[in-house]
Amino acid sequence: MNKSPQSNNLNTTPQIPNYQIAKTVYLGSRTIVYRAIRCDDQIPVVIKMMKRQYPTFSELVQFRNQYAIAKNLNIPGIIQAYTLESYQNGYALVMEDFGGISLEEFTQKKPLTLEEFIPIAIQLANILQQLNQNRVIHKDLKPANILIHPETKQVKLIDFSIASLLPKETQEIHNPNVLEGTLAYISPEQTGRMNRAIDYRSDFYSLGVTFYELLIGELPFQSNDPMELLHSHIAKPVPPVREINPHIPLVVSGVTGKLLAKNAEDRYQSAFGLKYDLEKCWSQLQEAGEIKNFEIAKRDLCDRFLIPEKLYGRETEVRSLLDAFERVATGNCEMMLVAGFSGIGKTAVVNEVHKPIVRQRGYFIKGKFDQFNRNIPFSAFVIAFRDLMGQLLGESDDQLQMWKGKILEAVGENGQVLIDVIPELERIIGAQPSAPELSGSAAQNRFNFLFEQFIAVFTTKEHPLTIFIDDLQWADLASLNLMKVLMGDTQMGYLLLLGAYRDNEVFPAHPLMLSLAELEKQQTTISTITLAPLSIEHIDRLVAETLSCTVELAAPLTDLVYQKTKGNPFFTTQFLKGLNEDKLITFNRNLGYWECDLVKVREASLTDDVLEFMAKRLRKLSEATQKVLKLAACIGNQFDLETLAIICETPSEEVAAALWSALASLNCGTN
Repeated sequence: MNKSPQSNNLNTTPQIPNYQIAKTVYLGSRTIVYRAIRCDDQIPVVIKMMKRQYPTFSELVQFRNQYAIAKNLNIPGIIQAYTLESYQNGYALVMEDFGGISLEEFTQKKPLTLEEFIPIAIQLANILQQLNQNRVIHKDLKPANILIHPETKQVKLIDFSIASLLPKETQEIHNPNVLEGTLAYISPEQTGRMNRAIDYRSDFYSLGVTFYELLIGELPFQSNDPMELLHSHIAKPVPPVREINPHIPLVVSGVTGKLLAKNAEDRYQSAFGLKYDLEKCWSQLQEAGEIKNFEIAKRDLCDRFLIPEKLYGRETEVRSLLDAFERVATGNCEMMLVAGFSGIGKTAVVNEVHKPIVRQRGYFIKGKFDQFNRNIPFSAFVIAFRDLMGQLLGESDDQLQMWKGKILEAVGENGQVLIDVIPELERIIGAQPSAPELSGSAAQNRFNFLFEQFIAVFTTKEHPLTIFIDDLQWADLASLNLMKVLMGDTQMGYLLLLGAYRDNEVFPAHPLMLSLAELEKQQTTISTITLAPLSIEHIDRLVAETLSCTVELAAPLTDLVYQKTKGNPFFTTQFLKGLNEDKLITFNRNLGYWECDLVKVREASLTDDVLEFMAKRLRKLSEATQKVLKLAACIGNQFDLETLAIICETPSEEVAAALWSALASLNCGTN
C-alpha cells in the first residue's frame, strides 16, 4: 500500500534528442535535474525530469503547470522555461542555465552577514513584487527553490509546479504528508487549518521563514512530526531573530517578524513596502556602516481590494465553541448547534475550531446536506467520512495497517456494508465479503450500529474527532436517526458533533427540531449558538480595515452599506466587492489611498435583496460561463470537471476555461 511506482534506472544517463547531458545537479524523491548542452546552438541548459518510470497524473499536471506559468513570465528574476519535451511516460522541462546553485547549497545552513543578506533579500522582494504584478502566487518559496550565482550573487526563482494564477484559493484539510508546499516553510493558511484563504501574502510568510533561516542558520520551527510543524505555524509565536542573535539590527528583526505574522492582514501588504524598507537598511549600512532603528511599513500601500477575513463581533460565540472542544478533548461527547440566517457566518465561526484540533492531533471532517438531494440517505455523513478516508490514505503504511486492524476489529465481517457507502474505505481495509441481505428497519439498524462502531475507532484521547454537518435543515430522516444514535450513546467520548442550520427555515414540528427535542430528553449535552447580524460598529471596523482608513472616515460609507445589508456578513462583503467592481470604490495611485464617491453610490440604486444582488453579479459573466454554472448547479454543491463536461457536451478544456473566468472574477478585487 502507498508504494511508489518503479523509478527509472538512475545509473543510466537519459538520451534526449538535441541535448547532451553533462552531469546530475539534483536528485530528489520525485525529480532529477541535469546540466546539459543544447546541441544545435551549444547553449547551456538545465533539464528537470521525472524520476518515476510511471509518474502520477498529479506529477504530470505539475510539470505542465510549471512550464505554462514560467514561459509567460518575462521577469529577469525568474528562470526562463524553454520547452517541455515528452520523455518516455513523462516530461523533460528544459530551462535556462545561468550558472546558479541553490541558496540552500550556497549558505550551507550557516548565517549570512548583513552585507550578504540584504542584497539577496532586496532581489527576492523585487521578484515577489513582479510576481504580484503578474498575479502569480508561488506557494513554495524556500532556499532550495532560489538560485544564486556564486560570483555575481544574482538571484533567480525556480519551480512553479504548484503556483497559482487565481487571486485567492481555499485550502482544504489534507493529511500533512500530502499538503502542497514544504511543511517547514508553508504559511498558516496553506495548512488548511486557519479559516483563511491563500493569496499573494502567503508567499510573504514563506519569505519570512527563508529570511529567518538566512539570518540565523536554522529554521524557526524544527520537528520531525508533521502535525507539530503545522501547529507551530498556526499557533506558536516565532522568537524574534534579534533574541537569538543580538547583533542583528532591530529593524531587520522587525521586518522578518512582520513577514512571519500568523494573520495575512498583519504581514506586509505589498512587496514594494518590503523592498523600500530593505533598501533603506542597505543605504544606511553602506553610508554609515550600521542600521539605525526606523518605523517599518510606512510605504506599505496595497492597491488590491482585500476584505479582511477575520471575524468581527463573534468573540463570545467562538469562545463557546473552543470551550466545547476543550471539554471533548478530556473525554466528553457533545453536540453544538450554530443557528442563523443564510450568510450570517455560521461556517466561519465553526472553522475557528481548527487550531486546538491540530494541537490535540484531532481529526476535523465535514459534510453538507443538499436541498435538492434529500432523497439520498446519510449524504452529509458519507461526504464527511469519505473526507476522513482521504486524510488517512495520506498516512504512512504502518499507520494504515494500524487503522486497518482497528476498523476490521470494530466492524467484523460487515465491512462491505460501509464500503457500499464509503468506497474509499476499501483502499484501507481491502475487499470484504458480501454482507447478508437485510431490508427495512433491520438494514437501517445494522447500518446505524456499524457506523457507531466505525466512528468509535476515531474518537480517542489521542485523536479526538470533530464532525461538522452543515445545512441540517435539509437532513433526511435516516441521518437524523443516526445523529440520535451517536449522541445518545453514553459510552461515546472524544466526539464533538457540530451542526449548522438556518433557524428561519425550521419550525417546532420540523424533523430536525423534533430530533433535538428527543435528544434533550435523553440528557444529551446540546448547546446552541444563535448568530445575530453584525452591529454597525462591527461593519464600520470591517469597512475601515478594508479601505485602510479610520473608522471615522469610513462611517459615511458604513451607513450606506449597513442600510442595504442589515449587518449580514456575506452580503456586506459581496456588496463591498460589487462597489469595487463597479468602480465606485477605487485606489488613487497618486495619493496612495482608497476613494469612494458616496453621491454615486447613493445614485446607483443598488438593491438591498442579496439574491437579486448576487444574480446581477452573475449576469455580468459571459454567456458561456453562465451556462456552465447553471449546469454545474444541477449536479449539486460539489462536482467534477469530467462529469460537468459530459453534461455540457463540451470539451473539458472549454468548460475549465469558462469556470476559470467565474473563479477569477468572483474572487478578485480590482484597484
